Amino acid sequence: MTRLWRYGLVLSRNRDIAEELVQSTCVRALERSAQYTPGTRIDRWLFSILHSIWISDLRARHVRMGQGFVTSDELIAPDTRPQDDDRLHYQKIMQRVSALPEAQRNTVFLVYVEGFTYQEAAETLSVPIGTIMSRLATARATLAKSADARPAAKEKRL
Repeated sequence: MTRLWRYGLVLSRNRDIAEELVQSTCVRALERSAQYTPGTRIDRWLFSILHSIWISDLRARHVRMGQGFVTSDELIAPDTRPQDDDRLHYQKIMQRVSALPEAQRNTVFLVYVEGFTYQEAAETLSVPIGTIMSRLATARATLAKSADARPAAKEKRL
């Protein structure tokens, strides 16, 4: 459940919506349990269901309200503890990943965080495996470029 919730959070960028996605996923999985193929990875099946629900909800919201995504600033919880270098470094990485386009961000999450193979990620997102490879290559290049650009900008200010 934690992994599903985390994926819901990556997609929605909102804790409440992530919880609703997980609940909807569980309900749909129970309703359609006959569609599960025994011997296959149940996590991939559940991730596919969650992704499908997210896409359907997103389309419905766009039609009803015309609103986009929650800004990443709304996800940052206040932390009163002193932040060490590792935590700051992690936050910078997460901000850069969050700034990626949704398709790249989802692919990075499935492959690098959840450990899905390229084929599993492709099946989960219902795209060709070449699309997964392309999205990852583009995301890595974007992240590398943003990592290189940050220190240079800092040096110019000094």
